[in-house]
Amino acid sequence: MKNNILYKYQFGFRKFFSITYLALIEVIDNLVQNMANGNTSVGVYLDLQKAFDTVNHQILLAKMNNYGVRGTVHDWFSSYLTNRKQYINQKHVNKA
Repeated sequence: MKNNILYKYQFGFRKFFSITYLALIEVIDNLVQNMANGNTSVGVYLDLQKAFDTVNHQILLAKMNNYGVRGTVHDWFSSYLTNRKQYINQKHVNKA
């Protein structure tokens, strides 16, 4: 990795990495190692589907700039993240 800015276990959004099977292999490997060493393992799994919406966009853009994402690409992200609104059509919400 050129700038070493991603955590080594970052599986998503990286070329040649699969969120599903590489992350699962890593978890299983850790569980097996802990069992072999007589340790207890505990897992906490969160669904962060909307995590990108919780990121402060100005901080994200500043960090991208610091890591060398500049010019047209930075402008594209800035345009995409600025003044976004989300609406829900109540007619189509599942009322289970």
